[in-house]
Amino acid sequence: MNAPAIDTGNTAWMLTATGLVLFMTLPGLALFYGGLVRTKNVLSVLMQCFAIASIVTVLWIAVGYSLAFTAGAPSTNAFVGGLGKAFLAGVGRGALQGSIPETVFAMYQLTFAITTPALIIGAFAERVGFAAVLVVSVVWSLVVYVPVVHWIWGGGWLQQLGVLDFAGGIVVHVSAGIAGLVAALYVGKRKGYPHTPMPPHSLTLSVVGAGMLWVGWFGFNAGSALAANGTAGMALTATQASAATAATVWMVIEWARHGRPSVLGVITGAVAGLATVTPASGYVGVAGAMAIGAVAAIVCFFSATSIKRHLGYDDSLDAFGVHGVGGLVGSVLTGVFASAALGGSESIVVARQVGVQALACAVAALWSGAVTWGAFLLADALCGARVDDEQETIGLDLANHEERGYDIG
Repeated sequence: MNAPAIDTGNTAWMLTATGLVLFMTLPGLALFYGGLVRTKNVLSVLMQCFAIASIVTVLWIAVGYSLAFTAGAPSTNAFVGGLGKAFLAGVGRGALQGSIPETVFAMYQLTFAITTPALIIGAFAERVGFAAVLVVSVVWSLVVYVPVVHWIWGGGWLQQLGVLDFAGGIVVHVSAGIAGLVAALYVGKRKGYPHTPMPPHSLTLSVVGAGMLWVGWFGFNAGSALAANGTAGMALTATQASAATAATVWMVIEWARHGRPSVLGVITGAVAGLATVTPASGYVGVAGAMAIGAVAAIVCFFSATSIKRHLGYDDSLDAFGVHGVGGLVGSVLTGVFASAALGGSESIVVARQVGVQALACAVAALWSGAVTWGAFLLADALCGARVDDEQETIGLDLANHEERGYDIG
């Protein structure tokens, strides 16, 4: 038998995909979120994204990758991996993961580990101190993200059950979205919300960031094939189809309800379509992807507007309304549109698969929600989670960093 050999084409694509996914967070998500907050808080959001990228990298190299993707003790392997590759031990130049270097696989997976906690900050933007953000991000990354990755992608119990999550609908969007909702409920509403207008300070930045997210998402979804092949090509096509459909449908809904489409609406719709198709992207056909995009726009529109207003919680930048709801809807619909009978790639029994998808979503949501609440309790005890009224009034840029995003003399 021939020894496994590196495939240079696959490797070149995965190097590119790794850069694309990191580009989603820095600068994509940072600019998208940064433009949506008020002027006095723009630097705080950029700083949080940059710091999370740095700290999560250290955690991932130290223990995260090993716990997520290596085998643990037989008694615990269904739930978490082992420490055999802590600090990337044994992951040298010659180590392979399939047909690509394991270093590339580890760094590709790192970019997902960076993006996921960064999504959460959108829910509690403008009112949580920087130290608390770091505490919560460290706890959440190690206690939520790493185990959920192992359950679904690292040989854990949900993978054994047959869950389908091609690029992170459950691993990334459900877990982060639910964490965002719990965080928003824990810290409470921004001062003056909902009576004081809090419009985005720069939709220009947000449009640029959304465009970067859209481009970077090709690495997120198509890269999850871990090869330059037909599956990657279909995942890329499904990603584009869903995002474009969702943006179009969101625009039409706004036009019908409010008499005009908005820039904020169309970019939010695109991101909703991207998030919702993520778990299905490598399994569905083009028609399925477009159907998912249309459903994403409808469900996420009402979640981020009517439902949020009705329930009264302050999810500042709709982390739950877009990523949490989109991830839940997309993960369940994966169990439908992945079926070969509907143009997908999987020979599945739809009713059973939908049940498995719903179970995985419920477990990830409950685990993420419980740990997130505990992480904020810990942050409160160590450094205080929410800033005081004076700090919130002057803004987190000055309160936490003594800097301004704009210094126009």
